Amino acid sequence: MSSDEKKISALASRVLTLARDDILMHLRFFDAALSGLERQERSRTLCMATDGQHCYYDPVFVLKAYKKEPRYLTRCYLHLLLHCIFSHNFQYEKLEMPLWDLAADIAVENVILELDFPGAALERDGDVRRKLNGMREEVGALTAERIYRYLRHNPPTQGQQEELERIFARDAHTLWKPREELQVTAEQWKKISERLKADLKSFTKARSGEETLEQNLEEATRDRCDYGELLRHFTVTGEDITVNDEEFDYIYYTYGLDHYGNLPLIEPLEYKEVHKVKEFVIAIDTSASCRGETVKAFLRKTYSLLKSGENFFHKINVHILQCDNEVRCDTKITGDDDFEKFVRYGKLTGFGATDFRPVFSYIEELRTRGEFENLKGLIYFTDGYGIYPERMPDYEVIFAFLDEDGERAPVPPWSRKVILDSDELEDERDI
Repeated sequence: MSSDEKKISALASRVLTLARDDILMHLRFFDAALSGLERQERSRTLCMATDGQHCYYDPVFVLKAYKKEPRYLTRCYLHLLLHCIFSHNFQYEKLEMPLWDLAADIAVENVILELDFPGAALERDGDVRRKLNGMREEVGALTAERIYRYLRHNPPTQGQQEELERIFARDAHTLWKPREELQVTAEQWKKISERLKADLKSFTKARSGEETLEQNLEEATRDRCDYGELLRHFTVTGEDITVNDEEFDYIYYTYGLDHYGNLPLIEPLEYKEVHKVKEFVIAIDTSASCRGETVKAFLRKTYSLLKSGENFFHKINVHILQCDNEVRCDTKITGDDDFEKFVRYGKLTGFGATDFRPVFSYIEELRTRGEFENLKGLIYFTDGYGIYPERMPDYEVIFAFLDEDGERAPVPPWSRKVILDSDELEDERDI
């Protein structure tokens, strides 16, 4: 490295240290996050970038940007730091990359502007605010997840996307592919984000900027349960009429055929003990917020998950209840034909206020009438705005919600909660 290159490297490092200190001085709750991101020089890249472990920077880019607009470096530093805090880079491989890049940049820039941090203010922020105000009317809370769903359903033209990238992009996302060798994992960033949430309550007084930051932190730190894994709690042990290859000895079987004609010495066992689904209830909240196509997509997803891996017995007893403040309809499903008929031709009824208690009472009536032998559980698909029962039933209960909602009341401690993203159900609609 020549003397000029060493000088450029030292000056760039100093500029970034000043930017880092400025963030830490005015936004003290970012201390743990700043410590979790190690700076590393990477020449000739003409950008700043992060992989979740390092803040990579081109020293020439840093000095040119600083000379043109000193606060731009602070903005870039805070921008890519928020990407890590919100775990944007750890979701990258699951999504449409260009749209997710754009959605993540828009969400981060919205948080920065609402934090009202003078050290990161730019001359062209007026254009940024105008775009954000228009998008907020269409999307609501500007989290990356919500923006991404909006962009998927309302794809921008190439010209519109290029304009949005020019306004909102600050860093390169070329390193947003999680690698096994990274020391700072998605789980570690989640812990940093959870600590930041706690620190916000100590350092701030719930101004609008902090509220927007909290909305994005809720998305980054919420538990993403595996719905298929939760459904395994509904399986029961029982005997299924099928050949049990594990207990069948083919040596004696073939010996009998060879020596005694068509007389095998040992017949195969026609049953084996398995863990499968036999009896459960699906309750559909038919209040106005649960639309027909979304309900059908949820039913298809649930049914396909339970059927995958031969999770069903040959004979099943599934009740699909439609309900709002009372049980409006009960459809019994005993096999694939019943289910397909319901999804294709069934109509939703109800659309009143939501009360969860009548479903639990109705299930007890069914059990009293001998409708169930060994009921394993209830899946309740709902918006979550209703009255929960106080008593714990003696079967598993899952409340399935569509998308996260901070205003939703917590579920009872004896139940399980799963959040289903709108995009997760999207693929089920056209099946």
